[in-house]
Amino acid sequence: MRENVRCKRPQMQKNGDWLLHHDNAPAHTSLVVREFLTKNNMTTVPHPAYSPALAPCGFHMFPKMKIRLKERRFISIEEIQAESQHALNTLTPADINECFQKWHNRWGRCTQAQGDYFEVDGGN
Repeated sequence: MRENVRCKRPQMQKNGDWLLHHDNAPAHTSLVVREFLTKNNMTTVPHPAYSPALAPCGFHMFPKMKIRLKERRFISIEEIQAESQHALNTLTPADINECFQKWHNRWGRCTQAQGDYFEVDGGN
């Protein structure tokens, strides 16, 4: 991941102006992962508990995949995997920018709510 940031966003790598956001999945919060991130001076954005609306996969990527896979029948798991991969491969840089903007807006609303519940509309 660090190499991808270095190649695609050299200005961010140079000044260290980037943050890692991941959810609270056990694989992301394990001691080994936290030690690795600390050792490599990687700053993380904490994911508030009970905030699935902040997971880009949930509000951006999966809905795009569902549109492509909706009302189709597949013969094998391999066919599902191939079609899912194709759907991911068709995401454009504009899609990624849109996803980031939506995440940024949602993060702002979450921070503003200070842990209180709020509804997320479909557009953001």
